[in-house]
Amino acid sequence: MTQQNILQGDFNPTVPTRIVFGNEKIDSLRDEVKKLGGKRVLVLSGRTVAEKTDSVRRINEGLGDLSAGVYSGLIQRAPLSTAIEAANMAVANGVDTLVGLGGSTISDAARMIAVLMAEGITTVDQLRQLGEDQDMVLEPNLDGKSLPLQVSIPTTLSAGEFNMGGGNVLDDQAGHKIRVRHPRLYADLIMLDPVMTEGTPDWLWLSTGVKALDHCIERLYSTGNQPAIDAPVLAAAEMLFTYLPKSRESDVDPEARLQCLVAAWMSMMGAPNFSMGLSHAIGHIIGVHYSVGHGYTSCVTQPYVMEFNRPVSAAKQALLARSAGLDTRGMSDEAAAEAAARAVDDFIMGMGMPHRLRELEIPEEDLPKIAELVLTDGGTRSNPIYITSAEQVMGVLTAAF
Repeated sequence: MTQQNILQGDFNPTVPTRIVFGNEKIDSLRDEVKKLGGKRVLVLSGRTVAEKTDSVRRINEGLGDLSAGVYSGLIQRAPLSTAIEAANMAVANGVDTLVGLGGSTISDAARMIAVLMAEGITTVDQLRQLGEDQDMVLEPNLDGKSLPLQVSIPTTLSAGEFNMGGGNVLDDQAGHKIRVRHPRLYADLIMLDPVMTEGTPDWLWLSTGVKALDHCIERLYSTGNQPAIDAPVLAAAEMLFTYLPKSRESDVDPEARLQCLVAAWMSMMGAPNFSMGLSHAIGHIIGVHYSVGHGYTSCVTQPYVMEFNRPVSAAKQALLARSAGLDTRGMSDEAAAEAAARAVDDFIMGMGMPHRLRELEIPEEDLPKIAELVLTDGGTRSNPIYITSAEQVMGVLTAAF
């Protein structure tokens, strides 16, 4: 007799990232950096945050004599030339700490910048050649080399600051990312403060909140799922369903925004003991090739990916229905899972977010090419239904279009 669903696996301890959260926590940044041993700080941000909000100025002034300056050129997905500029600026100013303010672009780029500093990579050509030589994934030998301390202060709910072991920048000339992988690449400190999210436009805040929900959903049923992960991601999903619609800028509700920041953290709790699935795989391709933010890609993929995965994950999706506040008593797992997908779609549309690929101005004739590219993403291999053909992906893309 064959036994099924035997509980087994392994769980690796997470890295020692310190996380502080609360309203006005940013006022303790200087003291927190000093506790870490930081002496010279470079503040990293994008142009919009630097020019249209007061956050960068407030951080820089709060650091006082620890600040070595600000680099605010890290635009969306951080073109590799900007990462080189930032790294060169950091080295020239004796920087030992990087403080990143922004979304996933900033946290992903900061980890690459740290490697550029440690490896002495100073030109775009050097970085591009390394990418070509190593199939776009750098795996540096950092033994005995000093890395700068990493501090992340998120302004969105994309939760990229909680990723561990890697970073990336965009080779905008070639149209693909260059990634770096190493277990020492993680944030030493993450500060969650709703004050730092003031000025984040609603479209970005709300869509990245859906991305955090996407994390919860895919971590519930992708391969590598862990019992220790289910509880925090289900709680995070419930928090997002409750507080994200209340957290628009016009609501002036810092508590709702803080609840969402904590939910985004919880959606990533237990990293790196999990994998993402098909929704993220599609999002990675659409994001790079059509310059679409990953928040928006989650909005237009996740309900349809849930439907695709329902035959093998109905029991897990039924748990999500309860997080959405649905009464599932007397319902089968399949019925509850179907209700969960409808709840996710209604949630997305209720906040005015896109929920169809066509709304992102992606041409229908491009779908076969997108399907082929999606097969190259690791999320296809950790999806609960293993993705082996472009036809499988096309089924989801067609439904989502």
